[in-house]
Amino acid sequence: MAENLRIAIVGAGMGGLATALALAKAGHKNITIYETAPGLGFVGAGIQLAPNMARILDRLGCWKQITAEAVQCADTSIREGSTNKELGHVKLDYVEKTYGYPHMVGHRASLAGSMYDGCLKEPGIKFELGSLITDAEFGAKPSFKLTPLKGPDEACRVECDILLACDGVKSQTRVAMLQTLGETADVKDSGQAAYRIMLTREQMQNDPGLIALLDADTVTRWIGEKKHIIAYPIHNKQIYNISTAQPDVNFAGAPNSTYTTKGSKSAMMQVYGDFCPMIHRMLDLVPDGEVVEWKLRVHEPLSTWVLDSTALVGDACHPTLPHLAQGAAQAIEDGAVLGVVLSPERIADCKPSTINKALKIYEKVRKERAEALVELAAENGRSMHLGSGKAKEERDKIFAALKSGNGPVPDKWADADVQRMIYGLDIVAEAETLCKKEGFVAKL
Repeated sequence: MAENLRIAIVGAGMGGLATALALAKAGHKNITIYETAPGLGFVGAGIQLAPNMARILDRLGCWKQITAEAVQCADTSIREGSTNKELGHVKLDYVEKTYGYPHMVGHRASLAGSMYDGCLKEPGIKFELGSLITDAEFGAKPSFKLTPLKGPDEACRVECDILLACDGVKSQTRVAMLQTLGETADVKDSGQAAYRIMLTREQMQNDPGLIALLDADTVTRWIGEKKHIIAYPIHNKQIYNISTAQPDVNFAGAPNSTYTTKGSKSAMMQVYGDFCPMIHRMLDLVPDGEVVEWKLRVHEPLSTWVLDSTALVGDACHPTLPHLAQGAAQAIEDGAVLGVVLSPERIADCKPSTINKALKIYEKVRKERAEALVELAAENGRSMHLGSGKAKEERDKIFAALKSGNGPVPDKWADADVQRMIYGLDIVAEAETLCKKEGFVAKL
């Protein structure tokens, strides 16, 4: 029976949890999530919860739990970093009216935790934590080497019927797949790095200007040459989440395999030294020794996400810069589509060729859209990071027109036409439609 096919999911991040939950809701009863971490103590900073993500999470039964601590965004303000002068202001109340869900912001741990709780309620999902997954082999019955971190001498080979690689931008499964295909697509430095900061109400309480930011329902982006800061309140307005993007010049010479490193507070203050005094006061609240910097990395689009009965998911195949706030949302869209195409009724004959057809439909639904948003995020970063010159003058003219109520928003994240493309597409309905179009319909 198709519902008992062995499904192996590598990685318990956003994509892995969403994929497992979508497959369980579709009727699968033999799903194992393999994760290197010995426990799932979810951490991280704030995250934007866009309507296209919310729609899926609601269907999976997770949305209500997330909204309990999330903050609904009433508007967004795009400001000049050096002066704090407002360049553009966009109300976001129309988002819920248009797409059925508001644009919210929350804590990454709440998002992951809600999906994890959902997985725990599904008898068809089990977790294999504290194990390293390497040496993937493909074909009708994919397999991989499973090495328990506590007992490496107990390593064994695991075979499955479907292998879904949700193992992130550093995906070893992607590397093995490309080697099998005789292709390369190296991870690339974007030339950008990010500080991710969370300030508590207690830290900000003695500064009226900063407390006003925390008490607002506003996503604020301060922009400058080659850098920006985006910030918003989360956790019932008890935490102010700050994420930056700047040239990758202070990353402490970390090894190539490292994506995070302890940063220097003095270096951070220097990077944003040309921003306004309020930003200096805000960044100065970060305790010495608690500055953490991320390398922002991407890679070239892959020729395919699918090989035999294996597919790549999320950052393993479309890592993106954060400038559209769609990284997690796109991984969750992947999982939702896999729940549609791999539903037990559709792959009822359990043939590897049928599974491969399902995965190819997943790729057809997702690849072009995800890669377009990866490029749009990069383009938005370039637009926000302009220095002096003609291009900046033209951009600021568009901002000026926006203030008088005309034209597009230069910050693509807040532009209604871009939002229509991202939020307006019901990816589950899209997958159902393509299955029907391709004659890949539920078998009675």
